[in-house]
Amino acid sequence: MIKIDLYDSYYNRSDGKYYIKKKEKNLKPLKESKNKRDKVDNPLYKMSIKNNHKHPIKVSIVMPTYNKYHQTSLSLYGLSKQTFPQAEYEVILVDDASSDNTPNIFKEADVPFEFKYIRMKQNKGRSSVRNIGINHAEGNLLIFLDGEMLAPPAFIENHYKHHVHESNLVVTGAMHYEGVYTFIMPDYNEDQVAHLKELVSRDPEYRRLYENYEQTQQHSNVPCPLVTKEDINTNRFQRLSFPNRYFLNSGLKHFGERLEGFTLPYIAFLSGNVSVRKANLKKSGLFDETFVGYGAEDWELGYRLYKNGVQFVLDPSTVAYHQEHGILKRKVKEQWGNHYRFVKKHPNIDVLILSLEWKELPFMHMHQTLVEYKELKKRFPDEYNELTHAFRVMLFRIIEYLNNGQPVTKLYELPPGSEERIKIHQQLETLRPRGFDYLASSFEQIYCL
Repeated sequence: MIKIDLYDSYYNRSDGKYYIKKKEKNLKPLKESKNKRDKVDNPLYKMSIKNNHKHPIKVSIVMPTYNKYHQTSLSLYGLSKQTFPQAEYEVILVDDASSDNTPNIFKEADVPFEFKYIRMKQNKGRSSVRNIGINHAEGNLLIFLDGEMLAPPAFIENHYKHHVHESNLVVTGAMHYEGVYTFIMPDYNEDQVAHLKELVSRDPEYRRLYENYEQTQQHSNVPCPLVTKEDINTNRFQRLSFPNRYFLNSGLKHFGERLEGFTLPYIAFLSGNVSVRKANLKKSGLFDETFVGYGAEDWELGYRLYKNGVQFVLDPSTVAYHQEHGILKRKVKEQWGNHYRFVKKHPNIDVLILSLEWKELPFMHMHQTLVEYKELKKRFPDEYNELTHAFRVMLFRIIEYLNNGQPVTKLYELPPGSEERIKIHQQLETLRPRGFDYLASSFEQIYCL
């Protein structure tokens, strides 16, 4: 029998069940709100609560959503089928001023868990709405889950088990990405349409639905449902799912579940599916609300957690299925803008090195480059100052130029024959003979642009 430090129950590995724990001294009980209200009106938002009760909440799922009514409805259904005790988790759905039917979800949702629906009065962005969700969370464990993520029955339980035994973890299922087409969306791009056609061909009923859509609704702006609640109950929806192991295939799988020795573990903090104790967030700070739009706000928080000594864990059993939707072109610009905020806020080499992703270099290459950079500074503290300075400047400028919409060229121009240019070339020539192959390769790929 394994004791749980933070929670008021036992988890027994042998039978996979939870048992109520006798009260012990020194336990910090969950603070309960004495006057829980079913509605809260704030200058920024309104909150409504279903299944309001006084049972202590152990897990709070914070779900931001914006104009994804159809997918979010299915996501809530998936969360209603969890193996985790229904009275011990809550779902906080933060609607960032959607203009579709999302406000109807609160009335429509027939869920067994405590359900908080927060409706923003104006669009505030991902960081802001997640922070509002955090502030209304009663659980000691927080799971961040995007509104379009479809969670399997053991999803909460598998996240929770890790945090039962250790207090200083970030657990992610996002690295084992699974996508699924639950609807035919009118804004799918050509690649998504071709991919969906391939998947529906494997199942006669899904193929029939798709062919009917092509014949009758192809020019409609209304999503066409493929997956039903019954398909979720029977797991039939998985026939329309597919894996995307971008992060694992880019090098992370070499470091194991705990990313032992990996120099960039914070990239595992992907807020579409990640869990962390609330105490760790209080120590490191919440999401930075200057990050507006898509991208990097989760890595930036993950970086602060990493600097505070949090251990990152990749667990395929905590995977959830991302319900595919159209991809907005403006997301690319938003992504570079937020990445620029990231490197300006943390202009450290273990953040700057991510600029190499623009060159489509795998994370293993970035990791090895960072290992060699640190070893170079350790072994030759004063011998490579010009080269390392130029490397850092170029990494920063890659993101700066992308943010400004400039061509990423001429990152570090020096006059021919200048003393600094000569020194850099001399230092570069000695890197490979001394065993710094990755650093030399990375430097050359951006110095010659």
